[in-house]
Amino acid sequence: MAIRNIVLFVLLLSVIVSIHEFGHLLAAKLFGVYCKEYSIGMGPKIFSYQGKETEYCLRALPLGGFVAMAGDTDNSLETSVDTTDLPPERTLTGIARWKRVIVMLAGIFMNMILAILIYSLIILGSGSYVVSTKPLISSVNVGSPAYAAGLKEGDIVTEIGFDNGISIHPDTYAELVSFTGAYDGNGPWHLEVLRDGEKLTFEIVPEHYAEEDRYIIGITFSNAATETVKVNLLNCWVYGFQYAFFILKMTWSSLLSLFQGKNLNSLSGPIGIYTTVSEVADLGLDYYIQLIAMISINVGIVNALPLPIFDGGRVLLLIIESIIRRPLSEKAVNLVMTASMAVLLLLFLFVTYNDIFKLIGG
Repeated sequence: MAIRNIVLFVLLLSVIVSIHEFGHLLAAKLFGVYCKEYSIGMGPKIFSYQGKETEYCLRALPLGGFVAMAGDTDNSLETSVDTTDLPPERTLTGIARWKRVIVMLAGIFMNMILAILIYSLIILGSGSYVVSTKPLISSVNVGSPAYAAGLKEGDIVTEIGFDNGISIHPDTYAELVSFTGAYDGNGPWHLEVLRDGEKLTFEIVPEHYAEEDRYIIGITFSNAATETVKVNLLNCWVYGFQYAFFILKMTWSSLLSLFQGKNLNSLSGPIGIYTTVSEVADLGLDYYIQLIAMISINVGIVNALPLPIFDGGRVLLLIIESIIRRPLSEKAVNLVMTASMAVLLLLFLFVTYNDIFKLIGG
């Protein structure tokens, strides 16, 4: 079992990283940037294929990957490219800044595409999909927490959050139900509803419904709130995009709560991901593939953060250069890169400690 879990863990990371780097490769080639190598994994080469000008490699350590682009600021031994005989327009630094932005964001885009593809195919395989309408309350049970708080029939839930700082603005009934399903029993629910054009806020402590092991506040939605539709090869992509966007909203909401200093214990690193892979693997292939999609979205969001070590940070530097109309000095770039590396190292140490603590405690 341990060997199986290790293989599945490595496969998950390899798929996500290789797709991310493949996005950078495609965008770079689109704009004529010379790419010396596209590699899955790190360390010594175990297999390689020489294309027209790019070498495609599989390396021994299957954790990571890279694209060796001419003019890339990452000058490590494996990714550096000799640009002596290359014209400037074939280097990353020689193309227009807007093109470089696209190259940097292409990896994030591919992570999202991977998630949409997975969710779409899973929905297609199920043969049907539940389409949800807006979260409009059709009735409030007398004597329930919602009734005591003052919720009424016809209220539309526009925001819901927990004490840990995580909240969403549900566009549909299904999003509301999915979000409340993650409630851990601690603290009240914070609701904002729209009533006759006016926004009202409520704080409601849910009751535990033991029969189904879930928490409720005593509101119901009309049967018209959902509709089961047949799925085919044409419409599955729409529903896959909708579901991926919902996961994106949930993940972004969780990330914002972390920036507010809340829910820090939910952070996980490689150890936490490995533990999750081990648990999900026992549930079946569908769950494992969905985990790949979810983590792919997480990787995309993290890479969008404005730290120069990430793609989002490199885009931020390009925007700054566009504003000041000149390249940043090498000293300034090295300074912010060192600072972001320090932040990333501290974060890695924290999540590793957090993972170990939860592992021992659990």
